[in-house]
Amino acid sequence: MQTDVLTLEALADLGLDLTRYSQLVGEIYEGALDPKLMAKALKSFLKLYDANYVTLILRVPDQLDTGVMILAGDIEGAGDVCYMTYPQSNTPFGSQPLDHVFTVDDIMTSTEWEHSAYFKMYCSAQDVFHVMGADISTPDGGKLRFRITRPKRSPNFCANERALCAMFLPHLRRALQLHNLLDRSESLSELYSQAISRLSVATLVLDDSGSVLQVNPVAEEILARSDGLKLVGGRLEATYPSDNRELQRLIRGAFSVDSPKTAEAMSVTRPSGLVNLGVVVESIPSLDWAEEKGKPAALVYIRDASSKSLASEVVTKQLFNLTKAETALAMELANGLSLEEAAEVLNIRRNTARAHLRSIFSKTGVRRQTELVRILLNSVVALGKPSLTLKAPEKIKVPPPKLAVPLVRQA
Repeated sequence: MQTDVLTLEALADLGLDLTRYSQLVGEIYEGALDPKLMAKALKSFLKLYDANYVTLILRVPDQLDTGVMILAGDIEGAGDVCYMTYPQSNTPFGSQPLDHVFTVDDIMTSTEWEHSAYFKMYCSAQDVFHVMGADISTPDGGKLRFRITRPKRSPNFCANERALCAMFLPHLRRALQLHNLLDRSESLSELYSQAISRLSVATLVLDDSGSVLQVNPVAEEILARSDGLKLVGGRLEATYPSDNRELQRLIRGAFSVDSPKTAEAMSVTRPSGLVNLGVVVESIPSLDWAEEKGKPAALVYIRDASSKSLASEVVTKQLFNLTKAETALAMELANGLSLEEAAEVLNIRRNTARAHLRSIFSKTGVRRQTELVRILLNSVVALGKPSLTLKAPEKIKVPPPKLAVPLVRQA
């Protein structure tokens, strides 16, 4: 691994002082938090090296021979930052040592470079001649490819420019690792949140002042009805004063340093006369190193026992091997209807409903309707609700590699 460190004089010769160097490093880490901000860092490198293009090349999932190139530079019709395909299998730079800055001169002569198929196909038309780059290792055995290019009329990259590039490599590696860790954490959080929603549990996240920071779809539906609970000035309140006093006590307790960090529950009366809402307030443990305002401090769970089951018809059918008609009847029974009411809703005869129920009993191994409802509500059927499942990331459709064809354009 290269350990070149430039002196202050060498940095000054490159038009860079410690303040600007620190700013560039900061831009790299800001890009880890928000990939859109990585474009800012690339454009800064573009200016620093007087380059025509600066790129980060990432792997495309399930396509080992193709990468996505985040490119800063002026490609006609594509804007100053765009995303493009990169043919990894065709590049002459694929066998370079990891974490080592290289240029074309380290691999071949200028004549060999100009006569190579890669140069003719991908570089010549875009006025790319001088190339400096590095393949940066990642903890999971992957690579992050970093490239800076100049036209032929510009000077080649000097030793100090290579050394400066080497100083940025550890920061690029750490930034990518941070991004991957944050992305995985956010994906897991989204999955857990959607699982809670599928189980018909409303959740609200409150900050340390009691203001609501976040609500899930089930909570939005409950609050929209204003039947027992509502938002007033961005804060959660109960309809009746006695309930509201107890609710506020629980919320304050969740914020209190001296209070025991255990979940507390209460029942909230509904003006409509429907069964009471069940509410649980729990403190969110904080491991923050710095004191911050407006951070998540408490989580409120709400359960509406009168709401319809979110059991998935598809999963119910698969889990118990039911027919379509049997599944429809089981769903209505899970929603609290009697057999006669379910038959009326489904527009079938009572005898037909009874026949379906006997078949359902046989397939599920129960003997009473109450047992059937219990196993439906306690099974995994609610976790497969199609409308709340996590949408899988769309696979990038990679066209035949053409350097001038952007996949995504960013203004």
